[in-house]
Amino acid sequence: MAVRKILPVALNHILDDTSSSSSSSSSFSSLSDSEDEVILHNSLMLNILLVNELHDKVMRRIKIDNYVEGVIPGYTKHVFKEHFRMFPETFESVLSLIGSTLTATNRASGRKPIDAKTQLLVALWYMSTPDSYRSVCEKFGIGKATAFRAVRRVTYALYCLAPRVIQWPKHQHAIEVMNNFEKISGFPNVIGAIDGSHIRIRAPKIDSVSYINRKGDYSIILQAVCNSNCIFTHCYAGHVGSVHDARVFRNSPISNFIEMPDEYFPNDSHIIGDAAYPIHPHIMVPFRDNGFLTIPENNYNYCLSSTRMVIERAFGLLKMRFRMLLDCVPLLGIKHIPEFIIACCVLHNICMSKGDIMNVLMHRCNERIGPFYENNSILGNEKRERIMNRLRIRL
Repeated sequence: MAVRKILPVALNHILDDTSSSSSSSSSFSSLSDSEDEVILHNSLMLNILLVNELHDKVMRRIKIDNYVEGVIPGYTKHVFKEHFRMFPETFESVLSLIGSTLTATNRASGRKPIDAKTQLLVALWYMSTPDSYRSVCEKFGIGKATAFRAVRRVTYALYCLAPRVIQWPKHQHAIEVMNNFEKISGFPNVIGAIDGSHIRIRAPKIDSVSYINRKGDYSIILQAVCNSNCIFTHCYAGHVGSVHDARVFRNSPISNFIEMPDEYFPNDSHIIGDAAYPIHPHIMVPFRDNGFLTIPENNYNYCLSSTRMVIERAFGLLKMRFRMLLDCVPLLGIKHIPEFIIACCVLHNICMSKGDIMNVLMHRCNERIGPFYENNSILGNEKRERIMNRLRIRL
């Protein structure tokens, strides 16, 4: 608006300056350096003003009026899911879970936020696309600060919901999880598959080098465990990208779980991971392939890998649903990024539990971030041998 008002005046001013500089130059054999600079500066300013004016015109054309009340209700369920990454029924379930927490008046400013439905729609759009806040604002007809607060409120509300939605299997549910895993390739007593995935971020202002992973990207690590249905049963996010999976594991609550097997690993169960993790009676990993593995060892590795693929699929589904995680999380506040990641995991679980699944091809999202972890747990190796001898040859 301001650009459109000042453009005619600015143009006249620039043209007058350029004209006067040119006319005065006729009395000299050549232009001075200062006059050249004036003309160059004015030309640049003219180009900038014209580009801004063109951008404003484009933005005025693409802005959608009454988007929430007038346009979205006309979407079919499949079009709605295409835009917001879940069916309307799932959206209503999420809204019922967190809606009441989104409408509280801001104590500091005294402002009453926009309605909960619009806040959730804004947050889902932001999570699901690489769009900037500016683009989101134009689509929903709200200010940037309003959009930012909506995303922050929704993210925090979902993060607080995590203990109810992301739960470790126990009692009869644990038995069901183990039975379902065994159906994949015969690997027994699996209570979860574990892996880590990098979530790319913008370069932090402080200690940015520690966030650089092996691929040269800035990232934060998400460690997760899932069941055979790709539903997360544990999520842990926040370590910098340069850290190895084994160290993330040691610092995560899962490392404490294995010290309480009666509660977390009933019936001598275990999680399965790749070679980055240490072997343990409750963590099964593959044999190191030195080129001389026996048929039973190769078969064990094949069965473990086939079963463990569910966690890679879970990461793929998560990132394809919420493309912000696949591309780059642009949040500048590093402390809020782990909450944002866990919030997406919560939404993933809600969708998966309702059969609201993304129809996407398998997307491998795990990235190794260090050398093979040397495994030397005697009890873990003994258990691995027993499982190897029990497995039916599937090669």
